[in-house]
Amino acid sequence: MKEAVENVEPEETVSGRRTSKDEEVETLGNRKKISSYLTMLPMAFTKFHRAPRKKKAKSPPKKSPDSDHVKEGSCGIGCIVVPCCERFNSFRCFLFFFCMLIFTQSIIFGLVDVSANNFQENHTLRIMQKLALKLSYDVSSCVVAIFVAYYGARGNRPRWVALSSFLIGVGSFLLAYPYLSVEDLHLVEEVSGICNPMKILDACTRSESFQSKYVYFSISGKIVLGIAGMPLYILGITFLDDSVPLHSSGFYLGFGDASSTLGYGVGYIMGAPLLRAPKNHNQNTNRTMNNDSDRKWQFIWWIDFFAAGLLAWSAVIPLLCFPHDIPGTAKIKAIKRKQQTHLFGDKIKNKKFGPGIKDLFAAIGILLKNPVFLCKAVSKASEFLVLIGASEFIPIYLENQFIITPRMAATLTGVILIPGCALGQLLGGIIVSKLQMSCKALMRFIIITSLLSIIFFVLIIFVHCHPVQFAGINEDYDGTGQLGNLTAPCNENCRCSSSLYSSVCGRDDIEYFSPCFAGCTDSKMFKNTKTYYNCSCIKAGLTTPDVEGDFIDARPGKCDTKCHTLPVFFALVFSASVFASFSDVPLTLIIFRVVPGKLHSLALGISYVILRLLGTIPGPVIFKMVGETSCTFRDINHCGRKGRCWVYNRTKMAYLLVGICFLCKVFTICLTTIGFYFFKYFKKENTDVVQPIPVKYINPKKTGKE
Repeated sequence: MKEAVENVEPEETVSGRRTSKDEEVETLGNRKKISSYLTMLPMAFTKFHRAPRKKKAKSPPKKSPDSDHVKEGSCGIGCIVVPCCERFNSFRCFLFFFCMLIFTQSIIFGLVDVSANNFQENHTLRIMQKLALKLSYDVSSCVVAIFVAYYGARGNRPRWVALSSFLIGVGSFLLAYPYLSVEDLHLVEEVSGICNPMKILDACTRSESFQSKYVYFSISGKIVLGIAGMPLYILGITFLDDSVPLHSSGFYLGFGDASSTLGYGVGYIMGAPLLRAPKNHNQNTNRTMNNDSDRKWQFIWWIDFFAAGLLAWSAVIPLLCFPHDIPGTAKIKAIKRKQQTHLFGDKIKNKKFGPGIKDLFAAIGILLKNPVFLCKAVSKASEFLVLIGASEFIPIYLENQFIITPRMAATLTGVILIPGCALGQLLGGIIVSKLQMSCKALMRFIIITSLLSIIFFVLIIFVHCHPVQFAGINEDYDGTGQLGNLTAPCNENCRCSSSLYSSVCGRDDIEYFSPCFAGCTDSKMFKNTKTYYNCSCIKAGLTTPDVEGDFIDARPGKCDTKCHTLPVFFALVFSASVFASFSDVPLTLIIFRVVPGKLHSLALGISYVILRLLGTIPGPVIFKMVGETSCTFRDINHCGRKGRCWVYNRTKMAYLLVGICFLCKVFTICLTTIGFYFFKYFKKENTDVVQPIPVKYINPKKTGKE
């Protein structure tokens, strides 16, 4: 019976109505075949129809625009994915190559600055050539910064950084090219260092081949480096910030800033031993030896730039392997959106920015209406002016205040000042990350550390040495000459050239510009040192005989100032640079905190444009002009061209150095204070607007309970 019932039930179910026995017999076989399909197809169709609805219900209606841009992927180049390389697909690995690339570019910057300063001191350039050499990097980076920031953020940022790596290598090779060809770099002027009334001065003949080649290739190389720097310093930093938690960002950004400063110091130290200017006072007998020295000098410069370029190129392929976003970026971004609120964030929460120029200008307009962002961007420019002013003045100040050679002054600057800045940047990032500082706390941190740096800068004024007597500068040749004039009756027949600065210290403890201006007519080697005799301008002091019984009148070099305050000076400069650099990472973090995530790259691009326009472009020119006001004696050759400044007013230089750093830090404090009150005002305004919203959801619950 059960079997019969089971056989009948499917028929009734399929037909849905009663049929005659004959019809059931005819259609029974066919309906048994399709009965299973008729029962399964409606169910399958229902599932197929409902599946998309469920997926649409799960995806929110684009409440977080930032999440649309997260494209996590595997490590590889295009469709080529190597599974064993997946372990390197992390932000730490990217940080390594990022810091290595920043370090390499900064080495090139240090080499460029040392070589350019040395080149300009020993070659007569037109004003336009000097400006082009000085500003080509900053102008080129300023032109492309906003476009790279806006359009680069829409693509694969690691690939943009890889392009930057390639361009850095190209720029380094362009800078190395002038030193590749071996040629005679000496000026044709043939003068001897001692007094010789019969010598002929020809200070107008110049070697133009190396000069023109150096100018054109240096400008081209710096333009390429300027373009290469923007993807590195904008897109690389935002990529790194997106890949790490909110309060860990400062720690890793500190590593990036410290790598940049350390690289500059290494480049400065590498170039300092090469501060041997091509000699312009050779005798014909030494021409072959000096040519060999020039070849070695050129080769060392070339190999330094070439090695830096190869190091930059070594990072191209690893950077190309990184995906659009590191795995885990979406989760980190979601947590960050819950942890922080941006000023004016509600106004652009659902706003999309397309690739058009109108969208670019709309995004720029939104950022320029953010007063806190503007204060921080201008503060970055004022902070950079401190570093420019210190690096511009300290080598010259050391050379003149503590009587050391240009080579030693450049080396000490690279060893003391640059590591101090790097340490400050690294410690600043670590401190703000460990303490998990809020935006207000970051601003307070900037104000406090800036005040401490001002104290150390002011103390530098009190560390100085008593000036040495310098004939023709602050001593008048024992009353026979005039201050400001190196020529006196005792050397007027010597036909001395002020283009040759080879200071000697007389037995009267007075320093002379050269043996010629001391009136020395004879010289010979004594204990591997050249000594000078029969100096008509040196009449006082103790006489020291040599092995042959001749009395030595002067020895090469500067007179001993008996000053031992150099360690104290370096301790103060190091401390001031550490506290001054504490502000670098917090300023970047504040920009990220007050700007929506989708505009982080553009905000950095605008801040770099402001940094260039207010800092690095006018800064070196202004500091150079201000520094020249402390010049006491300048070389004016026989063609009437002004050369380098040989002697400076040390006291005035100290006040200029401290004054520039003091004003820049005070400006930073004022801007940070203004930004602090703007932040409090807009934060309170946003809170007042948002606060009533949750109350509407709470009141019905209360009424329901009642």
